[in-house]
Amino acid sequence: MFKVYIDGQEGTTGLKILERFKNRNDIELLRIDEDKRKDNDERKKMINSSDFTFLCLPDAASREAVAMADDKVRIIDASTAHRTNPDWAYGFPELGKDFREKIAKSNRVAVPGCYASGFISMVYPLVKLGILPKDYPVSAHAVSGYSGAGKKAIAVYESADRPADFDSPRQYALTQQHKHLPEMQKICGLEYAPTFNPLVCDYFSGMVVSLPLHTRLLTKKYSADDIRKELTEYYADSFFVMVKPEDEPQDGFIGANNLSGTNFMEIFVNGNDERLIINSRLDNLGKGASGAAVQCLNIMMGIDEKSGLI
Repeated sequence: MFKVYIDGQEGTTGLKILERFKNRNDIELLRIDEDKRKDNDERKKMINSSDFTFLCLPDAASREAVAMADDKVRIIDASTAHRTNPDWAYGFPELGKDFREKIAKSNRVAVPGCYASGFISMVYPLVKLGILPKDYPVSAHAVSGYSGAGKKAIAVYESADRPADFDSPRQYALTQQHKHLPEMQKICGLEYAPTFNPLVCDYFSGMVVSLPLHTRLLTKKYSADDIRKELTEYYADSFFVMVKPEDEPQDGFIGANNLSGTNFMEIFVNGNDERLIINSRLDNLGKGASGAAVQCLNIMMGIDEKSGLI
């Protein structure tokens, strides 16, 4: 039985990982005393007593935790700290056999960001397949539930006397310095960082990331059917990532919270001869955070990657 420790288990991602471990009998969860959660000596002891440690922490604290860990401890980091580090495996196994193999073998795995997961699920294969030029002026729009905004923001959203503007979608990252942009660019191999327009909205969890494309700027003329077929073949062996058929969405609307509570991701391809819109729908706390982290653990353990996730 593997020993597992969650450093930062009181945060949103940590709590969701704990939920996914409820019926697991193949792991032993190590628990730190509540009054010692910030005691570095005790944290170090817990980390190095584990076979696997999840880091659900701010970036600086994650780097601190990694410095405490022995090489034998296998780290799964849900922070932004190591996502562009080539020495770490990037925890998105559906992107290719090389990603999956590196996750399986590595002692250091960085879990993708939630927005980045949706973005990369579309852009990475399009670049790899030679459909989207690396110098394409990529832009992306996204809407997310407020659960990804952190404990303080969640408390404001759920308070009875919240400000009126919290009743509406709220655009942010206006300086184009969103923390997910470096991994979005690097993992996809883009020459330029994308323009990114995220909005946090008044519902708990789930997100849609949208990629608008001009067909005249692609490497050749592609229709929505062409790209749907390419992406369907690309993800044909994936259990959690699925490309929806031509008649989806049937009512012309893509809700953002349909996959809340799951580890699934759905990709939609629509448009016309001149302009296409590709959308990736996922749960920001599932495939965008804790679900992806548990999926990586399963792969690292050499067991069915669906364990605890369906």
